[in-house]
Amino acid sequence: MLPGLAAAAAAHRCSWSSLCRLRLHCRAAARRSSERQEWQSLVTFGSFSSMVPCSHPCISTLNQVKLYSTNVQKGQGSQTLGVEKVPSFDETAENIGAELKAPLIKQEPLQVRVKAVLKKREYGPKYTQNNFITGVRAINEFCLKSSDLEQLRKIRRRSPHEDTESFTVYLRSDVEAKSLEVWGSPEALAREKKLRKEAEIEYRERLFRNQKILREYRDFLGNTKPRSRTTSVFFKGPGKVVTVAICINGLNCFFKFLAWIYTGSASMFSEAIHSLSDTCNQGLLALGISKSVQTPDPTHPYGFSNMRYIVSLISGVGIFMMGAGLSWYHGIMGLLNPQPMESLLWAYCILAGSLVSEGATLLVAVNELRRSARAKGLSFYKYVMESRDPSTNVILLEDTAAVLGVTIAATCMGLTSITGNPLYDSLGSLGVGTLLGVVSAFLIYTNTEALLGRSIQPEQVQRLTELLENDPSVRAIHDVKATDLGLGKVRFKAEVDFDGRVVTRSYLEKQDFDQMLQEIQEVKTPEELETFMLKHGENIIDTLGAEVDRLEKELKKRNPEVRHVDLEIL
Repeated sequence: MLPGLAAAAAAHRCSWSSLCRLRLHCRAAARRSSERQEWQSLVTFGSFSSMVPCSHPCISTLNQVKLYSTNVQKGQGSQTLGVEKVPSFDETAENIGAELKAPLIKQEPLQVRVKAVLKKREYGPKYTQNNFITGVRAINEFCLKSSDLEQLRKIRRRSPHEDTESFTVYLRSDVEAKSLEVWGSPEALAREKKLRKEAEIEYRERLFRNQKILREYRDFLGNTKPRSRTTSVFFKGPGKVVTVAICINGLNCFFKFLAWIYTGSASMFSEAIHSLSDTCNQGLLALGISKSVQTPDPTHPYGFSNMRYIVSLISGVGIFMMGAGLSWYHGIMGLLNPQPMESLLWAYCILAGSLVSEGATLLVAVNELRRSARAKGLSFYKYVMESRDPSTNVILLEDTAAVLGVTIAATCMGLTSITGNPLYDSLGSLGVGTLLGVVSAFLIYTNTEALLGRSIQPEQVQRLTELLENDPSVRAIHDVKATDLGLGKVRFKAEVDFDGRVVTRSYLEKQDFDQMLQEIQEVKTPEELETFMLKHGENIIDTLGAEVDRLEKELKKRNPEVRHVDLEIL
């Protein structure tokens, strides 16, 4: 029995070693299976047989493995051998292969998502292919005829002018191509432009000569045209005040010079110079008023309203140089070389008449300024200090200085006649000169401020800003500038932050939603998406432009003094 046990033990050892090798092989197979599963996330397998070798040199001779083990039962004095059947290597390999193959069959192919990117277009420093051009520009700049434009594509766009809603434009590329078709080459087009430019210059020269001849003809035969707008402005408002002042100051100047020649008084000479300077300055004011009502032209798109401030500034400088300068000079010369004076009776009479006439002119100017201040909602003092009406303001200050000057001159002449000392008369001349200097300095300051671009009242700016902010399409208002252009005209400028959602909604309210949804469903490629977005994007921009026009019209309607509105999109 012992030899049998020894043989069984030897067989058992051999089987155990084979079993250990089998377990090592299974572990290696499991490790390779784990590696395969990691690669499954990147590649797709074809079959398990292409990955697992058909045979292995270490186990190719093993067909069946049996395990023999001893089972010693306690309490019994005997040992029995139990034999357990172990699956063959081929069966084990098949089982492992089935487990590995099962998830491989369910693995889906790898899907790669590619991001669609629209190719960026390079437009270069100069790109005018999509520019629009009006018919007038096409005819003038490209030397075309109206019949040439009839064959081109016509596009209706929103008009920038208030009197028309839309107008016709052409693509610049179409116009350029048509001009090359008509003229043959760019060189021929350039030659034609040069010829037309020379013809235009010659036409302007002939027009200037014809206008000169027409003026001479009218001067010879008389002008029978109806009264123009320029003439009518001198019969109302500031023009009426200036006309009255010119007439009265001209008469005062004449009589004061007669009194100075008769008496030789320095104070009377100062008053005569004062009236002369007032007459000349008021002539300048009349010129400024006639110029300020002219219609704006391409050279001066905002009109000529600032001419009143310009001539008022020149008037202030003239008062300082002519009136104050000559009065100071004559007064100083009177102090250095006093001269005896003749009878002052006529001088007193002329001064009395001058006081009445200057007072009447002053009353006309005050009434006009009060009426204008009430219309603007300002006090009389504030209206004068801000120089809202420069022409009437000059008349007011000049006549005030004239009344005070007459009083100073009469007082000093009276002291001279009572005491017999001519120095009082010279001091009166210096006093009148100082008064004129103060008036001229005030006029220079106020008109310079107006020419520099003065803002309107803060309350008015706040009212305009609130009108814009209360609109649903506006989010915020920034950088507000409201400038007084003169003659009650205001220019308003602001940076506007529009609400894109409200603007887009106003555009969508005018669209057919069923048609738009159908267009969206038909979008399959990036090119179709680009076409869809370009179409509606351009329409939304047009809607934004329409919103800007609407706000500008609303501002002008509620505030008639606002003549020019510039709303910039932020």
